[in-house]
Amino acid sequence: MLENVIEDNNFAVLMQNHMQELIVHFFNKEQNFGILCRIEDVSFEPLLPEKINSEFRSLTLFFLAGYTFETAEILDNTLIFEAGFGSENFGSLVSVPLLSIMQIIVDETPVFINLASIKKVKKSVKKVDNNGVDNSMASFLSNPENSKFVKK
Repeated sequence: MLENVIEDNNFAVLMQNHMQELIVHFFNKEQNFGILCRIEDVSFEPLLPEKINSEFRSLTLFFLAGYTFETAEILDNTLIFEAGFGSENFGSLVSVPLLSIMQIIVDETPVFINLASIKKVKKSVKKVDNNGVDNSMASFLSNPENSKFVKK
């Protein structure tokens, strides 16, 4: 099934490596290109004003040309570039994880489509189990030899 392919971590690594090689090729050839990416994974430094940020759609196209193209680089599996936004040309450093790029586009034609579908793993917060601490302390105190370790 297709799901077995696109949800496989090894497949995602292949897609990411291929994407990085393609982008580096474009850098070397000085070929401008666009990226269609999931905006929820993109970060901006400094943060964009809410008025500008609210205009982005879930899939957003960034076109790398001119100064934006010249500042672009790949670091730690992330495409990073400087760009100006809105009528004020608000400057921000944009960081896009490679696997968040859905398409790479040249002259309005997709030249790369990322099919990898990696599920995000939510970090679980461990809850403190006070009952476990209480049970542990009761067990500890049940041994008369341990009373010398307890402050009175």
